[in-house]
Amino acid sequence: MSEQATLDAPRLSVPDRELSRARMKVGRAAWAARYYKDFNRDAVLAIAEAVAKAGYEKAAQFAEEAVAETGFGVVEHKTIKNRLCTHELLDYYRDLDLVTPRVDEARKIIELPKPAGVVFALAPATNPVATVYYKAMLAILSRNAIVLSPHPASKSVSAAAARHIAQAAEAAGAPAGLIQCVENPSVPLVQDIMASDRINVILATGGTAMVRAAYSSGNPALGVGPGNAVAYIDPTARVDAAARCLVESKAFDNSVLCTNESVAITLGSNRGNMERALRSAGAHVCNAADTDRLRDYLFTEKGFNLEAIGKSAAWIAERAGLRVNPSTKILVPVVETPGQDDLLFREKLCPVLTLTAAGDFEQALTFAKHTTRRGAGHSAAFHGEDTDRLVAFSQGVPVYRVVVNAPCSQGAAGFATHLPPSFTIGTGFAGRSSIGENLGPQHLVQWTRIAYGKDAPADLGGVDLDAVSSGRAMPAAPADSSQPADPQGSGDVSRDELRRLILEELRSLKGGDA
Repeated sequence: MSEQATLDAPRLSVPDRELSRARMKVGRAAWAARYYKDFNRDAVLAIAEAVAKAGYEKAAQFAEEAVAETGFGVVEHKTIKNRLCTHELLDYYRDLDLVTPRVDEARKIIELPKPAGVVFALAPATNPVATVYYKAMLAILSRNAIVLSPHPASKSVSAAAARHIAQAAEAAGAPAGLIQCVENPSVPLVQDIMASDRINVILATGGTAMVRAAYSSGNPALGVGPGNAVAYIDPTARVDAAARCLVESKAFDNSVLCTNESVAITLGSNRGNMERALRSAGAHVCNAADTDRLRDYLFTEKGFNLEAIGKSAAWIAERAGLRVNPSTKILVPVVETPGQDDLLFREKLCPVLTLTAAGDFEQALTFAKHTTRRGAGHSAAFHGEDTDRLVAFSQGVPVYRVVVNAPCSQGAAGFATHLPPSFTIGTGFAGRSSIGENLGPQHLVQWTRIAYGKDAPADLGGVDLDAVSSGRAMPAAPADSSQPADPQGSGDVSRDELRRLILEELRSLKGGDA
């Protein structure tokens, strides 16, 4: 190195404190996961009950804080979403046993559940608290530890929600560090943690770039892509009921759910009825001039106008130069002919629903296929009573959820249908995702299968499986360290093991050999 280079070199390499804190959270989570994986079913359900109760109690408060921090959505609707991710989510999965070994004597197979370990979960700004509740509950039910990374725009409320339910979990017997949240996330920090060898699986909910980064991290990832749901309204539909569903869905939380309808298509013979029904349901149906103004406002040279996300119809109308009734729930720009590459046929996370009409069902189906490719693998909706067309529509569009005669926002997410309740919608092969169904706790557990030979004798009834899980009490992890202090008398962690773990943590913080 030259003398000048030596002089110019930094005198001190200052560590990234936020990254160090995040790495230590992952270390604590790894410790918690090692103990929690042996909890029995009663202990798991007790912790889940405590978290559900705590989450429900502060659902409204956190909804207010989320809207105040992000500017997205409606407090009343966020409260509903937050509450749905507590008791209702737990009740849906209560009978799904991911803890107890399974014995199939007829096939001579024993199955032992193996939790993933440490889950790293991204939470978007559009549904911050609901996603924190939801992903934490999945981790609890599957006996995993979880480290949550919120969007920077919702980091305060997300961290507060995570701390609140973590305290409830620990009070119910969970190991310290089971639920944690990164307080000051950044792209470099998230990328570093996603690539950590202490992370066992990533739950990626967010923008396409971050989801792709999760899949490229080197760790297993369960990610989702963007939505662009098309709703087809058949002439056999009850037009007033269909219009109410569309308006209710598109207005819910100002349309920040990725399951919301983006485009509604009907047949030309039914378009007048649809416009009338939409107006009656609270929509402002745009004329040609209003449609042009709305398009120009929503889509700029840089893409979708982000300031419109999660805002009300009246707020958007004012900025776009439209005169509407203050009570208007959604805006409906009308594009005369489907099949054009109109910007209004793209995803819009705001209460704007594009309406168009096809000449016949075949043209409508072709257009639906074309439009949903922008949200491939996601969701669509069908309104009508013609089951032949329903099957043809469902088979033709590249999505894995078709909601029938119900609001798509709530229906595809499992809150207005019997689909699994979810805030992570798998987009499968079509959407280049690893799962095509709504994410559940079963995706965070894999099973070791002990299989006897077909002709070999096997006394499975004599196999003792009691040691697979226990209800043992947990030693406390120190608040400021990634590893526990020596739990005196517990015998769970030897001094040699403790030294090894501390050395391992020091190496990870230094980024090389100690």
